[in-house]
Amino acid sequence: MPSYSGRGVHGQVVRRLGARIVGGDFAEGEVLDVRALGAELDVSLTVMRESLKVLAGKGLIDARQKRGTFVRPRAAWNLLDSDVIRWRVETGDGDRLMRDLADVRSLVEPAAAHRAALRRTEADLLALDAALGAMADARGEGDADAEAAADASFHRALLAATGNELLARFDLLLEPGLRERDRLVHGHRAADDPVPSHRAVLDAVRDRDAPRAELAMLDLLAKAADDLRSARRAAVDPETPTY
Repeated sequence: MPSYSGRGVHGQVVRRLGARIVGGDFAEGEVLDVRALGAELDVSLTVMRESLKVLAGKGLIDARQKRGTFVRPRAAWNLLDSDVIRWRVETGDGDRLMRDLADVRSLVEPAAAHRAALRRTEADLLALDAALGAMADARGEGDADAEAAADASFHRALLAATGNELLARFDLLLEPGLRERDRLVHGHRAADDPVPSHRAVLDAVRDRDAPRAELAMLDLLAKAADDLRSARRAAVDPETPTY
């Protein structure tokens, strides 16, 4: 799901409360004192109620008569929501998120590359070429956000190239986490160039070489894991050299 676009006081309340819930400041099942929180945040009850509706839509809270507004169990949260994903990263749950994302990608993307090589169209190749070109341009300009967006576009186009409508919608599952992962990696000063590994996948898909496309994606994912480890080390100790 796309991130919540509300701005101003309303948006700030959604972000602050959402991060506190996801970060564990409020326990599962805990009843929220809406009036007290409104006073703490210096906002009206109207703003609080509207903000809580947004958080309810993300599965974080619910409200019942006689019980009030309470935090739902983690199993009920929409963990694919882009805001929930960002709040997990911001509040220290990023390692678990990245591990789960890597597991899902290892199951889906090599098979998707294999299938894309068998089924891709000329339009699919144009979309993949455009994403790769945008990635190279962003890399050259040092624009980490644009590079992450282009990376996500490439993987979205690859899923679409499978010709399977259900598989193509896996972008809804992968993309929010992938964007957070890419912001970290592409923003790292010593991050390796991602273009060659993506080009290897595209070349195999273009050549309709399904086994090579699958292997190229496995190599890309292995490189992605190495890049993430390097970025994490640099985040902990900026003076640590990376090779």
